[in-house]
Amino acid sequence: MATFRFKLNLRYFDGEKTEKATPHKRQESRKKGNVFKSLDLCTAVSLLAFFIYFKVAGATFGGNIASLVAHIYRDQLNLDLTENNIQRFFYDLSVRSVGLLIPVLVVALVAGAAGQILQIGFLFTPENILFKPERISFLKGLKRVYSFRAVMELFKSILKILVIGLVAFTVIWFNRQPVVESAEKPLNAGLATMAGIVVNMGLFASVTLIALAMIDYFYQRFDYEKNLRMSKQDIKDEYKNMEGDPKVKSRIRERQKQMAMHRMMQEVPQADVVITNPTHFAVALRYDAKKMTSPQVVARGADSIAFRIKTVARENGVAIVEKKPLARALYFQLNIGDSIPEQFFQAVAEILAYVYRLTGKA
Repeated sequence: MATFRFKLNLRYFDGEKTEKATPHKRQESRKKGNVFKSLDLCTAVSLLAFFIYFKVAGATFGGNIASLVAHIYRDQLNLDLTENNIQRFFYDLSVRSVGLLIPVLVVALVAGAAGQILQIGFLFTPENILFKPERISFLKGLKRVYSFRAVMELFKSILKILVIGLVAFTVIWFNRQPVVESAEKPLNAGLATMAGIVVNMGLFASVTLIALAMIDYFYQRFDYEKNLRMSKQDIKDEYKNMEGDPKVKSRIRERQKQMAMHRMMQEVPQADVVITNPTHFAVALRYDAKKMTSPQVVARGADSIAFRIKTVARENGVAIVEKKPLARALYFQLNIGDSIPEQFFQAVAEILAYVYRLTGKA
């Protein structure tokens, strides 16, 4: 049986968005108003709050409506048909109607805002209210209509209709006897019975919608995370933009290192002595009895840098003394600008005394 082998170049997959979004990408997306949320959940919470209000204050609300209707029939319908009376009638009707609706609107508004805040927190994005020509693009509109998201929204709508219909039918079925009996009751009692059944139906439907909305919430989060994914190249580009190109940073560090090296080499001619290993380490010391309490390190280095320190020292007549253990200890324990600690006083003092005798400074 013949077998076929071929090489797969993984570089072709560099652009595939397989990585989770970085915190910076999430923050930038949020600034643009691109966050995940379930509108169904906000609607369901508002609907539940609406029916809870009627469950608690339904009797008061119904009494106010009855009072309004009675007022109209008792005091308004027998008025003379004049312009002033008509204006006064509609003004009075508008004020009373607004007074009835304000509590309901406040409850719905607070519940809707709470549903938004619990999902995405406080977020204000003025960019989203600006006019953008691409929003009225016919092709993009068709793409939104005939997209997978549109199919999912259609499926959710059909599912909600079926489930809410089933819930409504179930509530009515279990209350079929009170519904039949309400026809034989007085008007007030019959309306109260039907209103109670409708409110209970709304409560059950709202709870069911919240359960469905939670499914939609997790789907929206999944879809949001999928659309926010990044490729490995995207992450690299973001890092370059945030932190700078690593190549440029490397060149900057190299330049800084060269400048520091140049400054250090300028200090070597001012040293009194260079203590060496002799080939691996070199530490240059300077001592001014009027300004210093102990000798200070003005240059230090290993291998090639040590060789350069010794070269500059020879060119400028600085004494070079070979002390292997001391050179190693000074290199590893001290940095440029550090003063010699007490434990090295004796050894360094002997070397400086030797150098001063040679140079005639003693």
